[in-house]
Amino acid sequence: MPIKVTMPALSPTMEEGNLAKWMVKEGDSVAPGDVIAEIETDKATMEVEAVDEGTVAKLVVPEGTEGVKVNALIAVLAEEGEDAGEAAKAAESGSAPKPEPKAEKAEKPEKPAKEEAPAAKSKAKPVEAKAAPAGDGERVFASPLARRLAKEAGLDLSAISGSGPKGRIVKADVEAAGQDGGAKAADAAPAAAPAAPAMSDDQVMKLFEEGSYELIPHDSMRKTIARRLVEAKSTVPHFYLTLDCEIDALLALRKQLNEAAPMVKGEDGEKPAYKLSVNDMVIKAHAKALAMVPEANVSWTESAMVKHKNADVGVAVSIPGGLITPIIRRADEKTLSAISNEMKDLAARARSRKLKAEEYQGGNTAVSNLGMFGIKDFAAVINPPHATILAVGAGEQRAVVKDGEVKVATVMSVTLSTDHRAVDGALGAELLAAFKKVIENPLTMLI
Repeated sequence: MPIKVTMPALSPTMEEGNLAKWMVKEGDSVAPGDVIAEIETDKATMEVEAVDEGTVAKLVVPEGTEGVKVNALIAVLAEEGEDAGEAAKAAESGSAPKPEPKAEKAEKPEKPAKEEAPAAKSKAKPVEAKAAPAGDGERVFASPLARRLAKEAGLDLSAISGSGPKGRIVKADVEAAGQDGGAKAADAAPAAAPAAPAMSDDQVMKLFEEGSYELIPHDSMRKTIARRLVEAKSTVPHFYLTLDCEIDALLALRKQLNEAAPMVKGEDGEKPAYKLSVNDMVIKAHAKALAMVPEANVSWTESAMVKHKNADVGVAVSIPGGLITPIIRRADEKTLSAISNEMKDLAARARSRKLKAEEYQGGNTAVSNLGMFGIKDFAAVINPPHATILAVGAGEQRAVVKDGEVKVATVMSVTLSTDHRAVDGALGAELLAAFKKVIENPLTMLI
């Protein structure tokens, strides 16, 4: 019996992947554990192993194909003693996905939702719930189609009674109001100006001079980043807290520790066992702060607050085409040298898209550092299910007042973004104060 090989789900959120490369060819024999293909997800390139023994009868999806859906047929194996040609016919069932032309990969807009109460079925008694007037600041509930029709007809939605679920205004209500010469916008109380509709791709292109641009199709990583950022900013109530930290003591300790690093033999000869960066120490300080304020080491769910026992810190790493957040697990328990070496390894494999799913999924919080680019301060977007993210700016010499005297100190601005549902202002301030205490007393990181 032919064995079907399907596109695996390499992460809980994966919906499709790119078949980057076949490691086998038709006619090859494979055994469980053999690497048969490389799959590109939105974050990494991962090897896929065979789970059955057999002969490759047909490679259904050619390498280089993008947008292959999870569980779609990608290859067929023939069992021992089975004719490969007969087994290959299993691929002719039409379950194999066709690669999408790269120039046409832009996602199409969704069709308008179907009306809840069409005119043909509007005999039901209308719900006695009139939409609130626009002037009182309340939202008028209406379907997208009803809003468009009302706008075209010059009707004021706030003066129309809805017959849809919970008083929602639908197409039939707008048509009835138009036939009755219902409330015109000009006769109603002044309403807020409607938001401008989103521009289509064609409309955007018309704004630019022909021949002055090129179209670069979105890859799966950029699509995922865009979707998750929109979800985060739309569903997570962000709250921001900023303070300054003096880091002269931290820089001095970092220099001493790097100078004291033992030499070890490597492929390129002897080199220091570690080389600490400011970011390594920020990761450690943030993890220790979470351990000091465990009420802030949480994630929000609709049914309960998830209180984490460990400080697993994600670190934003820029890679070609986007970014990824590998995670330092139990960062509060690790030494600075261990964090430094682990971070270098994760960052290197992230840039070559060789991270495993468990190395960048999950975590409790994150750190985003743009100080190396000279950015003074910024606010980062929370990456759910995290409830916090720490944005770190550049350390710079500033004038500070100490004991009534103006002195020069190296100061670093940090901004904590919190999910206000889980970490409110006072709790976020307590967490940030704990971080400042650790950063300005760096010897506590060695305890």
